[in-house]
Amino acid sequence: MKVELKKTFQFEAAHSLPKLPRDHKCHRLHGHSFKVDIVVGGECNPELGWLVDYADIADAFDPYWRQLDHNHLNDIEGLENPTSENIAKWIWDRLLPALPQLTAIEVAETCNARCVYRGE
Repeated sequence: MKVELKKTFQFEAAHSLPKLPRDHKCHRLHGHSFKVDIVVGGECNPELGWLVDYADIADAFDPYWRQLDHNHLNDIEGLENPTSENIAKWIWDRLLPALPQLTAIEVAETCNARCVYRGE
């Protein structure tokens, strides 16, 4: 049986987008309540009846969540230009070794604006 699992996390952080024109509102320092969905997919283990333990997803993401939560994202190595797109790729690059079933990272910076990265 093929399935896809999604586990949601939230973090609060400040950032600015320094490559935008100075008069763009996102160039200035501001913050978001970011929501991150980590998506894994594949064949269920027939004996266990699941793909992976949700706790394994949480354990894999925890050190990166700690780096992101209540921090200034621009100060994190690799996130000097912390767009949703760059945040999603940053998370993907760090999680893939621990979660080889990773199929997508979704980063929402507002309730109606999100990025989906599929490692391409």
